[in-house]
Amino acid sequence: MSTLLVLDDERSIREMLEVYLTRQGHQVTCASNLSDALVLLGGRPFDLALTDLRLGKDSGLTLLDEVKRRAPGCEVIVMTAFSTIETAVQAMKAGAYDYVQKPFNLDELKLLVDRALERRSLVAENARLRSELGERPRNEKLIGKSEAMRELSKLVDKVAQVRANVLITGESGVGKEVVAREIHARGPRRDAPFLAINCGAIPEGLIESELFGHVKGAFTGAVSNRQGLLAAAGEGTLFLDEIGELPKETQVKLLRVIQERKARPVGSVQDFDVQARLVAATNRDLASEVAKGNFREDLFYRLNVIQVRVPALRDRPQDILPLAEHFLARLALALGRLPWKMTTDAANRLIQNPFPGNVRELENLIERAVALADGDEIGPDLLCAEEARPVSSTTAGVNLPADGIDIDHELERVERAYLEQALARTGGVKVAAARLLRTSFRSLRYRLQKLGMKAEP
Repeated sequence: MSTLLVLDDERSIREMLEVYLTRQGHQVTCASNLSDALVLLGGRPFDLALTDLRLGKDSGLTLLDEVKRRAPGCEVIVMTAFSTIETAVQAMKAGAYDYVQKPFNLDELKLLVDRALERRSLVAENARLRSELGERPRNEKLIGKSEAMRELSKLVDKVAQVRANVLITGESGVGKEVVAREIHARGPRRDAPFLAINCGAIPEGLIESELFGHVKGAFTGAVSNRQGLLAAAGEGTLFLDEIGELPKETQVKLLRVIQERKARPVGSVQDFDVQARLVAATNRDLASEVAKGNFREDLFYRLNVIQVRVPALRDRPQDILPLAEHFLARLALALGRLPWKMTTDAANRLIQNPFPGNVRELENLIERAVALADGDEIGPDLLCAEEARPVSSTTAGVNLPADGIDIDHELERVERAYLEQALARTGGVKVAAARLLRTSFRSLRYRLQKLGMKAEP
C-alpha cells in the first residue's frame, strides 16, 4: 500500500481526493495548509505528495523543495488551476514528477499517480541493485552457492594476503579474471591499480611495448616515451590473461622481471623497479606446453607458486540460477528498469543445459533472452542454448576447392568482413566493436591498420 500526502486549501478537493485515492488502494493523509503538511512530512515517510500550487500566501513549490530536501525518494505532483508554461517549467525544474491542471479528470489523475509511484518503485529498486552490484563488499563478486565456490572463495581469501605469484587455471569462460580481481580486491593492494592484459590479443610485435613500455624512437611509430603496464600498475596487480600465448622472447624478459623485480622499456638502457604483483591465467595445460617446448619451464614454476583452479560451470549446477539472476539484475540496472523474471520452466531449462562455454556462455544466453523478450518475463523458449552456441565441428562451413585456395587472401577477406560487420553494428564505435569481437581495442586498431581500414577513433 502506497502512502500519499495531499495538500490543498480547498476542503472539497481534499475530501474528494482522499475518498477517490483510498478506493484505489492508497493510504491517504491530507493537510489544509503548508505548516501542517511540513509537520506531517517530518513525522512519517510518504511515497507521493500531491500539492496545490497556490495556498493563500504560500506556494506548493515550498513543499516540493522540502520534499526533495527531506525525502528525495518521494515523488511530487503539482495541482494548479492557474497553469501556465512558466509554472509547469518551474515545477518540473524544481523536481516535480509532473503537474495537473484543475479541474482534472479522475481517470487521468489515477494514471498520473500510478506512473509516479511506478517511477518511485523503479528508482528504489535501481538504488537497491546498485548497492548490491556496485557498492557491495568486494568479496561478494564470486557468485555461487555451491561447495566448490565456497572453497574457491576461502582460497582467494588466503591468497589475497600474500605476495606470491598466482596462476589461475580453468576452462575458457569460467571467470578467471573475476577471480584475479577478487584476489586484488581482498588484499592489501586493493587501493592500488588493477590492470589486465590478454597476452593472446596483442600482436607479437607490440606485446613487449605493452608490458615494458618504450622510449621515443625505439621503433617506427614510437613518437614519444610510453609507460608500460608493469610500471603503470605501481604497487597494484597486473593480470596476465592467457599467459600460455606469450611469445618465447617475451617469456625470457618476463622471467627476469620475476627474478629481479626489474624491467627495461623497449629501446632504453635504464631499468625501473617493478612493484606490482603478477597474477597469470591460462586455459591451457601449461605443464604439457612445457613438455612440448612451447613454454619455458623456469617461467612456469615461477608463475605457478600458488595455483587456483576455477571449476567448470557443469561441475557446479547449483550456481547457474544465482548467476543468471545476477546477470538479469545487472542488465536491468544498466537499462534503468526493473529486473526480468524467469518462469519456473525457464529456470529448469537453464539447470539442464550443459554450458560448455561456462559462465561466459550463460551470460551471453541471458543477454540474448533479454534482447528477445517482449515483456518482463523470461520463458523457456528464450533460453535455447543450442541456437546461441557455435557449431563445434572445426570443418563446419569450410569448403576447400579441388585446386586449393590462397589461404592468406581468404583469411584476410573473412577478417575484413567481421571487422566491417562489428563496426556497422556498433555504429563505428571501435571500443564496442573490439568488445563484440572479444579482442582488445589496440588489437582491433592494429587489424584495421593492417587491412588499410580507418583505424583512428
